[in-house]
Order: sequence, then structure tokens, then C-alpha cells
Amino acid sequence: MREITFHLAYEATATLTTRDIPITVPSAKVQLNGSGGGDHHLDAIGQKIKEKVALIPILRSGLGMVDPMLELIDNATVHHIGMYRNSKSLMPVQYYNRLPKICDVDVAYILDPLIATSATVISVVGMMKKWGVSTIHVLSVIASRKGLSELLKYHPDVHVTIGHVDEALNEEGDLVPGLGDAGDRLFGTTHPSILEGGGEDGEELEDQELVHFSKRKRTMSVDAGN
Repeated sequence: MREITFHLAYEATATLTTRDIPITVPSAKVQLNGSGGGDHHLDAIGQKIKEKVALIPILRSGLGMVDPMLELIDNATVHHIGMYRNSKSLMPVQYYNRLPKICDVDVAYILDPLIATSATVISVVGMMKKWGVSTIHVLSVIASRKGLSELLKYHPDVHVTIGHVDEALNEEGDLVPGLGDAGDRLFGTTHPSILEGGGEDGEELEDQELVHFSKRKRTMSVDAGN
């Protein structure tokens, strides 16, 4: 995940702009022998990213993409969005959102390794627009062709960088062939429905595990549009 995210990030950040800033660098004399009295530094011009950037990982699988993004954009802020997909309706359910009331972000990179039906990422894009972000960029390792089409239908103004496109979804709304559950593979866990033998009991257990007991009453469904 780390290596793939690096490659995606290089492409996704290519449109960021820079501005000149004054910097001070050691002179060649200090670099060569490290001796000599006085101030052996030179004034120079460096560059800094002009836009204020935010990373928006969708919990929990999006966490695997944060560190490599921060190595490229170390001054980016990180705002987590917690969502899971209802296994019956295939619609996203939000359980965590602590976005600041005032948006001071120019560019938001939404991080989600897998885009299947795209309902979740469509909802998060809607949140970013409502929050006030002017430029939104989605990064994903694998997306379904149908999900990608749906995302661009609802949000044609969004930038998308995808590593690979899978052609099919199964009846459960999962990518085929896909790569399994990204969160489970990243954190070495097992899907609750597998532990419980599948079915409604396993699905209910998954929902309860994702949402802390103190927050469950606040859980709300999120429409696919805005």
C-alpha cells in the first residue's frame, strides 16, 4: 500500500503550485571542511507549496495511505472521516466526523484504497464541498468501472487518480477480483462476518465493532449526493 500510494501521490500532486520563499543555506566552504570563523551561510530562494492541503482518509483502510502522502506533503493537515457500508442497502453510514467548523483548505485529497459501488466516496466528496473545499482529489488503489462512473456522474468536477480499474462487482457490491478487505489486510484482522459464519448476525457484529458504544446513537446515514 505504501509504495503504490507513493506512485499515485506523485501523479495526484503534480497540479499543486509553488511560491518562492527566502531561505538560508550553508556555504560551500562550510560544507567542505566545517571550519572557519564567522557566518558562512548564503541567502537563497526556495519553494513552498502555495495551496493549503488536507488529507481525508476514510477509516479505517484509508489510514494506510496517510504516511506516504505526508512524506510528500509534510505540512498537510489530516482529517479523518469514519464510514462503513451497510451490507444490506450498500449505502454508507457515517460514525465519525470532526471537521473544523471553518474550512481553511484549498485542496483535499480523499484517501480510500478501494472504490466499489462508490457510495462512500461520493458522500465524502459531498461533505468536502459542503465544508467549502474548492479542489477535491480522490486517490484509490483499485476502483470498479461502475463505481468510477457513478462518482464522476455525481461529481464531474472532482479529480481522480486510480491505480487500476476492475470491471466487475459481485452481488454483495465487492470488487472482482479486487484484493479483499483492505482494512483487514492492513491491520491483520478478520472480517466479523467470517468469524460468525456470515449472515445477518455477522453483519450486525461488524457494525457494532466499527462504532464505539458512546457514539452509536449518533450514527447517521449519509445520502449519496451532497
